[in-house]
Amino acid sequence: MKLMIKYRLFFAMLAATGAVVICMFLIMQWSIGRGFLSYVNTMDKERFDNLAEALEESYRTNGGWQFLRNDPAIWFKLAATKPPREDGERDERDNGKRRERKEGKRPREFANLSSHRVPPRFANRFESRVLLLDAGKRRIAGSPGKLDLVEFKRIQSGGEVVGYLGMRPRQHLTETHQLLFVKQQKLTMALVAGVMLLISAAISLPLANRLVLPIRRLAASMHRLASGRFDTRVDVGPEDELGQLARDFNTLALTLENNERARRRYVADISHELRTPLAILRGEIEAIQDGVRQAGPDSMRSLHAEVTRLSRLVDDLYQISLYDIGALTYKKESVDLKEVLEDALDSFGAEFLQKGITLSIELPGAGGLSAFADPDRLYQLFSNLLDNSLKYTDAGGELSVRLEQRHGSAVVEFADSAPGVTPEELGRLFDRLYRVENSRNRAMGGAGLGLAICKNIVEAHEGNISALFSPKGGVLIRIELPLTGSRT
Repeated sequence: MKLMIKYRLFFAMLAATGAVVICMFLIMQWSIGRGFLSYVNTMDKERFDNLAEALEESYRTNGGWQFLRNDPAIWFKLAATKPPREDGERDERDNGKRRERKEGKRPREFANLSSHRVPPRFANRFESRVLLLDAGKRRIAGSPGKLDLVEFKRIQSGGEVVGYLGMRPRQHLTETHQLLFVKQQKLTMALVAGVMLLISAAISLPLANRLVLPIRRLAASMHRLASGRFDTRVDVGPEDELGQLARDFNTLALTLENNERARRRYVADISHELRTPLAILRGEIEAIQDGVRQAGPDSMRSLHAEVTRLSRLVDDLYQISLYDIGALTYKKESVDLKEVLEDALDSFGAEFLQKGITLSIELPGAGGLSAFADPDRLYQLFSNLLDNSLKYTDAGGELSVRLEQRHGSAVVEFADSAPGVTPEELGRLFDRLYRVENSRNRAMGGAGLGLAICKNIVEAHEGNISALFSPKGGVLIRIELPLTGSRT
């Protein structure tokens, strides 16, 4: 049986409260018993001091302890004497005992007792727990027994110790009214503990339900998100762990929504890019089959151009897919960035000259800049950027290429002239299959994957690539790559 989290919290809070209440109940039970026993022993201590004063007076009056040996009833009469109450009253029982003492009799409960044996029912009475020793610590009066727990007090006369009065502390309560009082207190504590548990249960269930409510809402939203409803959002709520969880959920939902939108756009763009060259190939082949066009060098050249474009698109898609799954291999070594950039510039020099685009090149002097990189991938990176500028820069324009060192990194900048892009378009230049409508068209052969591949190559070399507005009116692509001594 699956137990809901609401009831788990309820039972957890109830168990914690119950444990605290039970501990408090047991401690209070023990405290009441021990405290009342201590109170009774304190009262006995007062009687003990009064008895010591009475014995000192009796010793001076009789000149020794022989009077107690001759008549043990005097000992019980002295021991049974209680201190007066604060209001000066006596109960009838004390009055009867006092009359018996005046008549020289033992108290009735001790009338049949010898000085050597005490019945068990009187073992905890004050009279049975006190004893008198002479100066040589020989017993004079009181019940015999072990002296380990006996507390002694000196009896003095004329400045000399003439005896020792001892008392065994009460170890537990035995009298009926004392036990009844303690029992009533314990019952009261048990009632209080029960009421506290009931109150805790009444508070814990609504509190647990309130704590679980945001989790239930989040679970329901998670279920909707798992079913494909990526537009699901939850209320953030307070600034606590649940609020942070709600914010993370909203971020996750937004990321999934964007990824799903990008996936759909990506599939649509790929199908669109593939459909165009395939449609051209199909049209060309059907025209040849129908005899509309002759299978000569011109038709073959057109077919070859479309196949080349289609092959380039497939190769670009393949490279991006390899990068996404982490299978794109890099053979890194110590590379001179200046040499790689010069090789790429040399391969495009004639094409820039043919289109009338002026190349402005700024490279460092002797020595160059060394980086730990794959030379083939860097050549591909620079070639893509040069090809991009060649295609999308107006004839008679200008392209400046600069390589320099800044703060331990190599910085490469490609800044071309018009046409430029809008701020919105500038932030999307590295998106896959994205093309600026007024400058990047299919007639120029681009599918919108070149800059995306460039970004993958730069990130694989722990660098950074960004697109900025060029001071020449076009786009400035800035690449930052760590140098050999700066890589981690």
